Amino acid sequence: MKQYEIMGHAPSLLPDGMDFELVWSDEFDGDTLDSTKWDYRLCMMGKRHPAWTDKGVRVENGCAVFTVFEENGEVVSSQLQTGHNFMDEPVVSTKFGNDHLQWQIGKLQKNKFTHGYGYYECRCRLQRAEGWWSAFWLQSPIIGASLDPKLTGSEVDIMECFHPGEIAAHNVFTGGYGLDMQQIKIGGMEGLSREEFHTFGLLWTPEKYVFYVDGEEDGTVTENVSGIPQFILISTETKGYRKENHRPIEESFGAARAGDTFLVDHVRVFDIK
Repeated sequence: MKQYEIMGHAPSLLPDGMDFELVWSDEFDGDTLDSTKWDYRLCMMGKRHPAWTDKGVRVENGCAVFTVFEENGEVVSSQLQTGHNFMDEPVVSTKFGNDHLQWQIGKLQKNKFTHGYGYYECRCRLQRAEGWWSAFWLQSPIIGASLDPKLTGSEVDIMECFHPGEIAAHNVFTGGYGLDMQQIKIGGMEGLSREEFHTFGLLWTPEKYVFYVDGEEDGTVTENVSGIPQFILISTETKGYRKENHRPIEESFGAARAGDTFLVDHVRVFDIK
């Protein structure tokens, strides 16, 4: 890997053998989240998600600080995104002309940043307590609208940390999240320091996805490669809300009371020259 220097900030770790150009970044300087770059994700698959809030991220000391806390008796955290998936927003009752026919898609939202082939990087310090998880990933605005990821994209999970110090296998999902869903898993890592920052990267070309952890290659996927621009997410969620009753587990309350944090130092996107 070779380093890309930005004055006053940690360098990027870029794959050898290619030339790159920085096209988008957030160094989280200042003291407020840049709303021209990020929206809060509050809905998933047509429903307002009870575990997500627009109050769970602050910016200080050059980092986006993600927190988990109790709000109205629930344990909540935040997800940030640079775009929107068309299936997330809840459906509002409408009719077509004078006919009582329902269009099963909610209000479409404008994307703030989408991008295609290139190198995507996040430098972060993972959460240190059990009870919640963090992730850095790419999503298609129209995933599942066809069976061809070249036309409608794939979800690409660059980093998911469900347990402190462990990185789950990287995922590529395509075909949406129903009967046509396809999933490919590769890589994963244990024993990462809970105190140090780590760098997670994805090289996305027309032929493949290559995943990196701290400058080391951690798997390649050559199937279901997206051919359309996608958006970036940095997400956290308390454990339990994916279960049938959508309730946080006791570990989540413990993480909240411990004041645990997930810190993001930078997110950068590079074009391949």
